[in-house]
Amino acid sequence: MRFDELNESNYLLFAIKFYDNPQAVTKDDFEDDLKRIKYIKRLLKRYRNTGELKTHLILNHMTVLFNVFNDAAVPLLFYNLEGELWPSIKSFLIFLNRLSEYPKTEISQIEQDNYCLEQLKKI
Repeated sequence: MRFDELNESNYLLFAIKFYDNPQAVTKDDFEDDLKRIKYIKRLLKRYRNTGELKTHLILNHMTVLFNVFNDAAVPLLFYNLEGELWPSIKSFLIFLNRLSEYPKTEISQIEQDNYCLEQLKKI
Protein backbone atom coordinates (compact mmCIF):
# COMPACT_ATOMS: atom_id res chain seq x y z
CA MET A 1 0.00 0.00 0.00
CA ARG A 2 1.29 3.46 -0.90
CA PHE A 3 1.03 6.29 1.57
CA ASP A 4 1.26 9.39 -0.59
CA GLU A 5 -1.16 11.19 1.69
CA LEU A 6 -2.43 10.24 5.11
CA ASN A 7 -6.19 10.07 5.40
CA GLU A 8 -8.79 8.41 7.57
CA SER A 9 -8.77 5.20 5.55
CA ASN A 10 -5.01 4.57 5.65
CA TYR A 11 -3.97 6.25 8.92
CA LEU A 12 -4.09 3.13 11.07
CA LEU A 13 -2.27 0.99 8.48
CA PHE A 14 0.40 3.66 8.19
CA ALA A 15 0.89 3.69 11.96
CA ILE A 16 1.03 -0.12 12.14
CA LYS A 17 3.49 -0.35 9.26
CA PHE A 18 6.02 1.92 10.96
CA TYR A 19 5.43 0.78 14.53
CA ASP A 20 8.51 -0.83 16.01
CA ASN A 21 8.37 -1.53 19.71
CA PRO A 22 9.90 -4.87 20.71
CA GLN A 23 8.43 -4.53 24.20
CA ALA A 24 4.87 -4.22 22.91
CA VAL A 25 3.04 -7.52 23.05
CA THR A 26 -0.61 -6.50 22.75
CA LYS A 27 -2.82 -4.23 20.73
CA ASP A 28 -3.25 -2.13 23.87
CA ASP A 29 0.49 -1.40 23.89
CA PHE A 30 0.24 -0.08 20.34
CA GLU A 31 -2.82 2.01 21.18
CA ASP A 32 -1.12 3.42 24.29
CA ASP A 33 1.84 4.55 22.20
CA LEU A 34 -0.48 6.07 19.60
CA LYS A 35 -2.36 7.93 22.35
CA ARG A 36 0.75 9.97 23.01
CA ILE A 37 -0.22 12.05 20.00
CA LYS A 38 -3.49 12.91 21.76
CA TYR A 39 -1.56 13.87 24.89
CA ILE A 40 0.69 16.15 22.87
CA LYS A 41 -2.35 17.66 21.21
CA ARG A 42 -3.97 18.32 24.59
CA LEU A 43 -0.80 19.93 25.95
CA LEU A 44 -0.42 22.15 22.87
CA LYS A 45 -4.06 23.21 23.08
CA ARG A 46 -3.57 24.11 26.73
CA TYR A 47 -0.53 26.16 25.74
CA ARG A 48 -2.53 27.87 23.00
CA ASN A 49 -5.42 28.68 25.35
CA THR A 50 -3.62 29.52 28.58
CA GLY A 51 0.01 30.22 27.66
CA GLU A 52 1.19 27.36 29.90
CA LEU A 53 3.83 25.37 28.00
CA LYS A 54 4.99 22.07 29.48
CA THR A 55 8.09 21.58 27.37
CA HIS A 56 9.51 18.62 29.28
CA LEU A 57 6.27 16.65 29.17
CA ILE A 58 5.81 17.30 25.45
CA LEU A 59 9.42 16.32 24.79
CA ASN A 60 8.97 13.09 26.76
CA HIS A 61 5.93 12.10 24.71
CA MET A 62 7.68 13.03 21.47
CA THR A 63 10.74 11.00 22.43
CA VAL A 64 8.62 7.90 22.92
CA LEU A 65 6.82 8.56 19.62
CA PHE A 66 10.10 8.78 17.74
CA ASN A 67 11.41 5.68 19.49
CA VAL A 68 8.47 3.55 18.36
CA PHE A 69 7.48 5.19 15.05
CA ASN A 70 10.84 6.65 14.02
CA ASP A 71 10.49 9.30 11.28
CA ALA A 72 6.86 8.31 10.63
CA ALA A 73 6.03 10.22 13.83
CA VAL A 74 6.29 13.50 11.91
CA PRO A 75 3.45 12.82 9.44
CA LEU A 76 1.42 11.19 12.22
CA LEU A 77 1.73 14.34 14.33
CA PHE A 78 0.84 16.74 11.53
CA TYR A 79 -2.10 14.57 10.49
CA ASN A 80 -3.57 14.54 14.00
CA LEU A 81 -2.97 18.16 14.96
CA GLU A 82 -5.05 21.10 13.82
CA GLY A 83 -3.33 23.70 11.68
CA GLU A 84 -3.30 26.21 14.52
CA LEU A 85 -0.99 23.88 16.49
CA TRP A 86 1.45 23.28 13.63
CA PRO A 87 3.77 26.23 14.44
CA SER A 88 4.21 24.92 17.98
CA ILE A 89 4.88 21.32 16.96
CA LYS A 90 7.23 22.52 14.24
CA SER A 91 9.26 24.35 16.89
CA PHE A 92 9.60 21.14 18.89
CA LEU A 93 10.60 19.23 15.76
CA ILE A 94 13.23 21.86 14.93
CA PHE A 95 14.59 21.59 18.47
CA LEU A 96 14.78 17.80 18.12
CA ASN A 97 16.33 18.14 14.64
CA ARG A 98 13.62 15.99 13.09
CA LEU A 99 12.76 18.12 10.04
CA SER A 100 15.91 17.63 7.99
CA GLU A 101 14.13 15.22 5.62
CA TYR A 102 11.39 17.71 4.79
CA PRO A 103 13.20 20.72 3.24
CA LYS A 104 10.88 21.39 0.29
CA THR A 105 7.53 20.32 1.65
CA GLU A 106 4.54 22.14 3.05
CA ILE A 107 6.16 21.87 6.48
CA SER A 108 8.87 24.35 5.46
CA GLN A 109 6.15 26.93 4.78
CA ILE A 110 4.76 26.71 8.32
CA GLU A 111 5.89 29.49 10.63
CA GLN A 112 7.60 28.37 13.81
CA ASP A 113 6.47 29.42 17.28
CA ASN A 114 9.28 31.61 18.60
CA TYR A 115 8.10 31.42 22.21
CA CYS A 116 8.28 27.62 22.09
CA LEU A 117 11.79 27.77 20.65
CA GLU A 118 12.89 30.23 23.34
CA GLN A 119 11.58 27.93 26.07
CA LEU A 120 13.20 24.89 24.49
CA LYS A 121 16.57 26.65 24.26
CA LYS A 122 16.45 27.23 28.02
CA ILE A 123 16.49 23.48 28.65
